Amino acid sequence: MEANTEKAMREAPRALATEAVHAGRDDLAELGLHAPPIDLSTTYPSRDSRGEAARIDAFAAEGVLDDGPPVYARLGNPTVARFETALARLEGTESAVAFASGMAALTAVLLVRATAGLRHVVAVRPLYGCSDHLLTAGLLGTEVTWVDPAGIADAVRPDTGLVMVESPANPTLAELDLAAVAHSCGEVPLLADNTFATPVLQRPVESGARLVLHSATKYLGGHGDVLAGVVACDEEFARRLRQVRFATGGVLHPLAGYLLLRGLATLPVRVRAASANAAELARRLAGDPRVARVHYPRLGGAMVAFEVCGDPHEVIAGVRLITPAVSLGSVDSLIQHPASISHRVVDPADRHSSGVSDRLLRMSCGLEDVEDLWRDLDQALGPVSAPPADAARRDRRATQPPRAGEPRRAAAAR
Repeated sequence: MEANTEKAMREAPRALATEAVHAGRDDLAELGLHAPPIDLSTTYPSRDSRGEAARIDAFAAEGVLDDGPPVYARLGNPTVARFETALARLEGTESAVAFASGMAALTAVLLVRATAGLRHVVAVRPLYGCSDHLLTAGLLGTEVTWVDPAGIADAVRPDTGLVMVESPANPTLAELDLAAVAHSCGEVPLLADNTFATPVLQRPVESGARLVLHSATKYLGGHGDVLAGVVACDEEFARRLRQVRFATGGVLHPLAGYLLLRGLATLPVRVRAASANAAELARRLAGDPRVARVHYPRLGGAMVAFEVCGDPHEVIAGVRLITPAVSLGSVDSLIQHPASISHRVVDPADRHSSGVSDRLLRMSCGLEDVEDLWRDLDQALGPVSAPPADAARRDRRATQPPRAGEPRRAAAAR
């Protein structure tokens, strides 16, 4: 009776905050452990070579990994598997496949579709700069058609293997109606980059996306000390991704898998606290005459982008508490100039047409006290000069964010 009660509790739907703490750890008590173990083995002994051959054949044919003992670290690792299980639970998918970086994860997705003869990609700008570059440069033999969201359906061809979007987008924080986008894709899989929102604020599969991409380096890890990527998806696609990962070697190190699993436990708390800081900073920046325009998503979140009236490079050089560095999603606040760094590889005309102006700064708000963050931004922005142009004032009125501490969230965050 007691065993049935425990089983029922494990199978009952759990809130996101509970899943974040317990997913990937459900067996620890039975193992007599509290913290997840870190398995650093690169190979695993077995005297059943016939059985090993059969398992490798199954993996080569269908990408199937059974519950037997591991074979070799490039095929899979128990510590990394715990993180994959947990992330899939948070995103509401059957499976997840982790990689050495977000770009390795995107590369694997493109290769899976290319091996099926589907090399064409339809994409909406802006995307993360390196994602944009990977598609535009055709480094993997892909061809991309860039469209506005309304043009997705018309751009789809018989050889289209993927539609890719990012919402909120990097770095402008532009938002898309993912359900409408998914409808426009028809039978073509939609890949949604959910790095900025995380499953705390939205779960793209609930809107029709088949694939959810994360640079796990960012919010999932959350402490600026791990490099990783992950794709949450159905098991059928996951099997193909595992085959590509095995063949190309873009595997995630077990220690990184452990750090990511640890990071997920505090993900809801971190995202909501950082989002409150971001909403308040966006409110103050929107009323500041030194700022021409503020970008802050209706969804909420911990990212703020703003266009300054003066020299953005002076702001980068002027911060003292906020770290002037690429990346985002850490417990400490970071600021960077996209046109110089994260989106430097994107053609200037394409940058500008997608809203990435040369005066745009992107800030990842951390967990510091908001008054300390504002004090640092205030001094870095410099003295107040002449009033902004009428157009700048109109921009500020048009992009007023929610009140401090009240970023609007999707249903998945409640």
